[in-house]
This record gives sequence, structure tokens and C-alpha cells, in this order.
Amino acid sequence: MRIFSHPAAWLISIGLVAGAMAPPLHAQATTPIDSIVAVVDDDIILRSELDLAINGIVDRIRQQGGELPPTHLLEKQVLERLIIRKLQLQRAYQTGIRISDAEIDQAMLRLAQQNQMSLMQLRQVIEGDGEDFGEFRKNIGEEMMTERLRQRVINSMDPITETEIDILLASDRFQTGEYNISHILIALPEGATPQQIAAQEAAANDVYQQLQDGLDFASAAISYSNSQEALEGGLVGWRDLNSVPVIFSEAIKNLRAGQITPPIRSPAGFHIVKVNDYRDHSKVVLTEYHARHIMVKISDLVGPRQAMEQIRSIHTRLQEGEDFESLAREYSDDVTSANLGGDLGWFMPQTYGERFTQTLEALQDGETSEPFQTESGWHIIERLGTREKDYSEEAIRNAAAKNLQQQKSDIEIEKFLQEMRDEAYVEMRLDS
Repeated sequence: MRIFSHPAAWLISIGLVAGAMAPPLHAQATTPIDSIVAVVDDDIILRSELDLAINGIVDRIRQQGGELPPTHLLEKQVLERLIIRKLQLQRAYQTGIRISDAEIDQAMLRLAQQNQMSLMQLRQVIEGDGEDFGEFRKNIGEEMMTERLRQRVINSMDPITETEIDILLASDRFQTGEYNISHILIALPEGATPQQIAAQEAAANDVYQQLQDGLDFASAAISYSNSQEALEGGLVGWRDLNSVPVIFSEAIKNLRAGQITPPIRSPAGFHIVKVNDYRDHSKVVLTEYHARHIMVKISDLVGPRQAMEQIRSIHTRLQEGEDFESLAREYSDDVTSANLGGDLGWFMPQTYGERFTQTLEALQDGETSEPFQTESGWHIIERLGTREKDYSEEAIRNAAAKNLQQQKSDIEIEKFLQEMRDEAYVEMRLDS
């Protein structure tokens, strides 16, 4: 069953803007008139790009059964998203970020696997929905570029220290539960005047009143919010109180699912937060796996087909009774485990990725898998055993570190995008 029903809608769902795809060349040739809706430094955004992006958003909202916001508000929000995307791509290119064809190929393969289809089937689905496969693939590469740019921002931050974790764990505000939240931001410009602050506060109060009167939160976010997740209906996802600013945690900690906060003031502007759901994580018991594997890595010397043929040959030899440990020592490209006969020891789920874990879960103890592919290469794994382990203490500490990292990352990325937007030359040419 297909997880996405329209490629443009799928691109929106993972953070891509479908309208960032330039129209296919044949479409450009038959379009008599196209206009510029924004100038972004040395680049432009065309009306056709904006319309395509809006169509993708509208399709997704309709599929989810949401309310469509007024056209002029949706148009403004989508154009702003396209501008931010264009600026990120420009900055990524200027700073030397490049995505290879091989990396895009791997991303396309993962997408196909997630939707339980082959690459050929994925292409047929995309083209069957009227999309240009080459442009779709190009968009995947561009999304990878922007993600790598954001990761650079995160990597430039100071690491979370053990002292910071200890302080958070000792504080009254640390909780093990998580809230699924959505968010609306009515932003303030840098160095806002009292008049600007008053105007934005009034706008936030107006949105809040509309929500109280029954306006759908997702529709309100798409129409009015200035946050990164606006076009996703404001959905932030699962966060605990330790990973959000104190003013937010204090406001939502006593809310039930479906309730919203009044506007909350921060240096960034006025926020309205909705609690969608809550779950408790005070006790964490996980299944650990003990396994060994043989990996054949794809490289400049060993191409994809050659790697696949090698792993199949090794698998045949295992089926014929040859020793797993000996074959791992001789052929595995995993330098960490090869000398141990491929032994990976005991490890937590997802340590080696989703595909690895799914394969392990499908095996019985003592059973060997068929060859399968991950980002690292081709693998054969043998499941040696499983055990249940209480990870509550480790999970709490890891959660604290993760939440501190998440909180800092959100602030840094938002600051980075805002500074980039403020420094850029942007001329809006939308019809008023």
C-alpha cells in the first residue's frame, strides 16, 4: 500500500516544497506567460513554482481532511517557505555542500523501500501522478543539501556537558513524559518597536480568539504562523518539557489533549501552543540483540552490482555449511567486527538503523538472513540471541541530553534562518 498518494504532497510532508521543482522543460515551452513573484538575491521564484507548491499543499490538506485557509494567506505562507528554501540552497552551495549522485540514489532506494516497492515501481508511481521523475530526484538532492546545512549549524554548537545533564535531572522541571504539541508563532522583527510589538500582540490575540471560536488549529497555523512548521499545520511532534523553553513547559504541563495556551511572549514573538497528546516514559525496558554480520561495502573499487554478487556468493557458501566466523574474518568490510568473526556483541534496537533492526526482528535465534542492503553496504546477519534489559536510568539520562540538544538546536536553527532572511535581498512581487 502506498504511504504517499501524490509525490508533491509527500515532498511537503518531509519538509520539501513541491513548488521548488522547476516545471519540466516541455511544460515551460508550452506556457505562454510566466511572471516573477519574488527576487531572492541573485535568483528568482516564478509564479509557476508558487502555483505548483500551493497545489501540493492544498492536496495534502484535502487528503488529511483539514480546512483550507484563505487563498491570499496560503499564497503568502508558501512563498515565504520557497524564499527560505532558496536561501538555504544558495548558502549550502556557497559553503561547498554538494550531494553526489550515489547519495541521491541511496535516498531514492530508502524511499522505495519505505513504501514497499522497487525503484522502478516508485518511478512509475511518480510519473503516473504527472510528476517529472528527474525533477523529483533533483528535489531529493536539494532537501539533502538543506538538511546538511542545518546539521552544520548544529555541529557548530558547543556539546552538551555532563554537568548540564546533571543540573537538568536535578531540576523540578525535568519530566520523563512527552507531549505531542503544535505551535503558532506570530513573529516579531529584530529590534521591534513598541508599535510593532503591540500590533503583533493584537494579531496573536485575534488568532487565539478565532481558535476559541472553533477555527481548526492546523488551518490557523497555515494561515498565520511564522514558524518553520507552519505549512505542516504547526505540528512540532513529541517533546518533553525539558526540551522546550521554560515559558512553554510551564504553560502546557497542566493541559490535557486538545487544549491550547493563550499567547505566550518570547523574544521571537507571540506563541500559541496546543497539546495534541501525552505519553509517559518513566519505565523503559528494551529488547537487546546479539548478532554477527558480514558486510560488503560499495566503493569506488566495488560497484553496487559487484557488491551484490559478492554478498550472494558468501550467502551461498554459508548455505553450503561454511563457517560464518571464518567467512566474516576473510570477507567482511566492517573493520570493527571482522576480526571478531563479525560479532557485534549486544546492542540496542536501531543501533545499526531501521533496515538492520527490521531484519533482526524477522529472524529467530540461530537463523541467518538473506542478503540485504543498507546505506553502509550489503549485509548478511545471524541472530545469536535476545534479552530484555531495563534501560530506564540510561534512557532518562539520554533523554535529558537529547532534549538539551534539541532545545539548543531549535534556537540556533531558527536564529540562523532568521539572520539569513534578514541579510538577504528579497523583493516580493505578489499581486496585492
